Amino acid sequence: MATKSSQNATGYVVFISLLFDLLAFTMILPLFPSLLDYYKQHDSGGLYQWLEQQISVFQKTIGVPDKFNGVLFGGILGSLFSFLQFASSPILGGISDVYGRKPVMIICLVGILSSYIIWSKATTFSLFVWSRIIGGLSKGNVSLSMAIVTDVYIPEKRGRGMAMIGIAFSVGFVFGPMIGAGYAKWSHGQEGAWFVQPALLAVVLTIINIIFVTFTFNESLPKKNRASSVAGKLSEAFTYINVIDLFKFKLLDGVVPSEDIKKLRTLGTVYFTYLFLYSGLEFTLTFLTHNKFGYTSMQQGWMFFGIGITMAILQGGWVRRIPPARTAKTATLGLLLIAPSFICVGMAESPPLFIFGLFLYAVSTSIVVPCMTTLASHYGSNSHKGKAMGTFRSLGALARAVGPVFASILYWSIGPRITYCIGGILLLLPWFLLKKTLKDIKEKI
Repeated sequence: MATKSSQNATGYVVFISLLFDLLAFTMILPLFPSLLDYYKQHDSGGLYQWLEQQISVFQKTIGVPDKFNGVLFGGILGSLFSFLQFASSPILGGISDVYGRKPVMIICLVGILSSYIIWSKATTFSLFVWSRIIGGLSKGNVSLSMAIVTDVYIPEKRGRGMAMIGIAFSVGFVFGPMIGAGYAKWSHGQEGAWFVQPALLAVVLTIINIIFVTFTFNESLPKKNRASSVAGKLSEAFTYINVIDLFKFKLLDGVVPSEDIKKLRTLGTVYFTYLFLYSGLEFTLTFLTHNKFGYTSMQQGWMFFGIGITMAILQGGWVRRIPPARTAKTATLGLLLIAPSFICVGMAESPPLFIFGLFLYAVSTSIVVPCMTTLASHYGSNSHKGKAMGTFRSLGALARAVGPVFASILYWSIGPRITYCIGGILLLLPWFLLKKTLKDIKEKI
């Protein structure tokens, strides 16, 4: 295990690398609706127009407005990106167990760089789709960062490393969308496609990240601790991708008490159901504000900034100090708050109700994932906790892969108001499931 000074050094390298990555990654979030509008107007005879032709008959039958096509195509792209990340991350992690973290991390960052370069040249929708495909396949750097933390921190101190990863996400999601939106607003007045400047900034940030990792990151997985068989690690990786095996927590069969596996399955089901519904509604949020309130990219950026600041304050000042005995109750509270938050957002016709819904959304989001992850971490011995948490995270990744396309289809076919109300009501299900099993989980803690 690494010394305290090398632990801190590696932790800061992971934090800074993730911050560069997330600033580049989140810049596109407030731009998505405007990007889809751009391709609708400028991709004549291309993929976007072809897709519209494929859905035109059904669209006319149920009376869907043309402006909703963007959210449908955006949802498909969002799910495609997340699914590719879900599928590639365990495989890249398995390869890094054999060959080391650093070379695989650099390969991931080069892939991400390629996706941004293609985005900067994406004057057609098909090129933009290719950029998202390559980006999704290369997005294993986040799971690799968690593996690096596991490499260098002892179990008792691992929470510190994971907290630094959480802080990087908070800072990235606070400032990235604002930077992207501000840059897009400026570039609208320049010649050529307006999105090129934000894409080039993402390219620059990723180049800096590659140079930074190359020269400052010392390999965290010594050769003596590496796996010897690529085939064995890939077999384990495919278990993280197999949906049935995931829900069964198959990697823990025979090594963790069956009662603990049963509770983990319940937590996994709650986590998946929550993220499946939540991620879909979260993804369509920018389209809702774009279509319903006419938000510009800059206004979208301010919205993300407000949400991010609220989450950062709550996570930094309250959530990280929640006593272990209150984790389950706090998770239940977070799950309860997300239901009315989306209902308020969907029903809102004016700013006050919409802002109140966003506030509840930020409060709930700051609570649920950290608390649910903490609950799951209590199961399994130290030697098997990695597999338990890996399975848990993969369930979350799978939910994020299928949620956006499901919500986008609903949004496209029945409109945002009914979609958000249905989603909000269904989000009471994970709250009910967790509340029902609260006593058993508290006994474990």
